[in-house]
Amino acid sequence: MSLPAKIVLIGAGSTEFAENTFSALIRSERLRGSNLALVDINPESLETNRRLAERLNREWNGQMTISAHTDYREALEGAQFVVNAIEVGARENLWKRDFEIPLKHGVRQPYAENGGPGGFAHAARNVRPILQIAQDMEKACPEAWFVNFTNPMIRICDAVNRRTKIKSVGLCHQIYAGYVAVGVALAKDLGIEVPPELSGLHAAADQYAAQQVVRHQIVPRVDIRAAGLNHFTWMLSVHDRVTGEDLYPLFRKRFFELDPKFEPLTRDVFAAFDLFPVPGDTHLCEYLPWMNDPVTQPWEKYDIKLYDWDFMSALRDFKADRLAKMADGELTLDGLLGTDSEGALEMVENVAGGTTHYHLAANLPNVGQIANLPLGAAVETPVIVDGAGIHPVHVGALPEPIAELLRRETTIVQLCVDAAAEGSREKALQCLLLDPVITDVQTAKNILDDYLTEYKTYLPQFWK
Repeated sequence: MSLPAKIVLIGAGSTEFAENTFSALIRSERLRGSNLALVDINPESLETNRRLAERLNREWNGQMTISAHTDYREALEGAQFVVNAIEVGARENLWKRDFEIPLKHGVRQPYAENGGPGGFAHAARNVRPILQIAQDMEKACPEAWFVNFTNPMIRICDAVNRRTKIKSVGLCHQIYAGYVAVGVALAKDLGIEVPPELSGLHAAADQYAAQQVVRHQIVPRVDIRAAGLNHFTWMLSVHDRVTGEDLYPLFRKRFFELDPKFEPLTRDVFAAFDLFPVPGDTHLCEYLPWMNDPVTQPWEKYDIKLYDWDFMSALRDFKADRLAKMADGELTLDGLLGTDSEGALEMVENVAGGTTHYHLAANLPNVGQIANLPLGAAVETPVIVDGAGIHPVHVGALPEPIAELLRRETTIVQLCVDAAAEGSREKALQCLLLDPVITDVQTAKNILDDYLTEYKTYLPQFWK
């Protein structure tokens, strides 16, 4: 491939896409003159973000051709990259219901986004429309890369990998939770300033700014290599970028000297398995079988914080209003000057431009980069990006107890994807029965029945 490129952004009406992805793409000097196609089924938000993109293009001299489409099929012809961030339904409302429905049956999920019964429901809603996009890509742009941001990441990537011929990569910034943890633990040793309000790695709005302060100091200082499954990766090594010193022994010592209230679940899992789990308690908790006992109530012990659905919905509205004012010229564009595409820019620039880039974490099919996980499973490792594509860095075998936890999750993932793609209630039930959150067969049946009934509009394949 060569620059400029044709890039299709599906879900481009969202505030996150505008704040992160397309603002970073338009700002790129290397992508000047590219074709940027914005796609969203919501014509109002699409039009707002189209006007914003046009303003960015003018004022930042992007020299791009920008188009807007409510039907993605109009935009696929000739595309080299299709960047996806769609979400079926009203995100916060449905996530809250994914959590509430199992409560009626005595199942209290720790988070309900990417694992547990909620992970099944969330993925099932998104798998079919994303498979349709990938299948249409096979006809219109079969050589294009599908760059995915939609969660549950490994379930969406698995669907595209196993059920289409499209090249897919999944991108997530969760690796930086590991960097923040290292920064907090080694603060005195490396001279890292840690804001006093930073209390953990959880994905909460009141923690984001403090985490960013630590992240921007620690990333230039250390190199972390991690591998596993998305939101379930493990820190394999930590080295000083300048001296090459192995910092893992010091990190291990210092982490256990921190206040035990700092990521207590991560602390216990680190102590038990002797590798640091990267994602932080609120993501890690979804994949573990020790988080749901109604007697011991481990979510209380570990202070697992639920996603604040109402606040995040209000924040989304606030961001949308802010972006609309930018589109109308009522606010400056300064707030978008430092946006981070979470990896999309690096994929596009280096594949299209034929240059080489090392990326800390990306999700690709396992071709042996993690030796003791199933071939073909969607796994997360560092990758090398160049003109020939996106290539996994081989990390070898993970410790066998950790690999066993991950293998169980890959089986759950594939059952979920096959159930959603085929409309198979049998595979959907098997998916729930293997999930560590579920401890009773009849309860699994009841939860599945309630999900399929409530979400009948989104899941017609189960009602043939």
